[in-house]
Amino acid sequence: MDQITLRHLRYFDALARHRHFGRAAESCAISQPALSLQMKELEAILGAPLIERGTRKIALTATGEELAGRAGAILAAVGELPDLVRAAAGPLSGRLDLGVIPTIAPYFLPRIIQKLGRHLPALDLRPREAVTQKLVEGLLEGRLDLAIVALPVSEPALAECPLFSEEFVLVRPTADADRPVPGPEALRTMRLLLLEEGHCFRDQALSFCNLPGRGARDLMEGSSLTTLVQMVGAGIGVTLIPQMAVAVETRGAPVAIARLPEPRPERMIGLVWRRTNPLAARFRELADLLRGAAGDAGPLRPHHGPCRAVTDPAM
Repeated sequence: MDQITLRHLRYFDALARHRHFGRAAESCAISQPALSLQMKELEAILGAPLIERGTRKIALTATGEELAGRAGAILAAVGELPDLVRAAAGPLSGRLDLGVIPTIAPYFLPRIIQKLGRHLPALDLRPREAVTQKLVEGLLEGRLDLAIVALPVSEPALAECPLFSEEFVLVRPTADADRPVPGPEALRTMRLLLLEEGHCFRDQALSFCNLPGRGARDLMEGSSLTTLVQMVGAGIGVTLIPQMAVAVETRGAPVAIARLPEPRPERMIGLVWRRTNPLAARFRELADLLRGAAGDAGPLRPHHGPCRAVTDPAM
């Protein structure tokens, strides 16, 4: 067992994530034959097959699946070793990989960059935009340090720190501006425009309207909030967007904005990171800066509750 190296684990981890020799080799910046040789060597060391090789994609054996989880945890722990030094060195500095979901990134990220540039000038912020599932995977695999997402994510390996809450608002054609604002029941009878599958904001909007099983023919999807608002302006339907997006997305669009009846739908935005990260105390300090950026934004309501692991029964 002492022959297993971090190189073996990194290559196997890439193969487990991509399930394809070509893509895994490309992500590791090595040739496909070299990757295949390393995997055969790892199988020989362990004395068990890890991979079921096919013509296009590969599958992992039961042993391979078990090793994939352990390899990811080992690599994440190794990746956190430099953070032990950073945690004792004072304010955050150096590279910080921050994930942000698409319904937050265009609107809140510029404020974050400005705020952190003033308060943490030695920080090299590297933002990445992706849907929540991809960000959680990036955190668990050690490719991200932090992520800003809608809470809860309900992943036991992650700590969650609430930052602020915001309402959803209704976007409808200008011609409907003087009509009564519909509640959830009335919205169920309208053509509702939503983000495509994979966006947590879509699920939140469906939950408010109590539409878990609504058929695709009754809904229209878009890849971004910009697309949804423009579709509303064209008279195709109505949509819900978060407050932080209103100023950007409705500028110049022929649409009307309305607050929904109480209880108004809202979401809690928070910062998440691996519970094992040595920089957890620094991340809590960072959360305070992000709350300050939210407070500067007007309609966002900063939340000063404690940061907790999701397994905490008080969560």
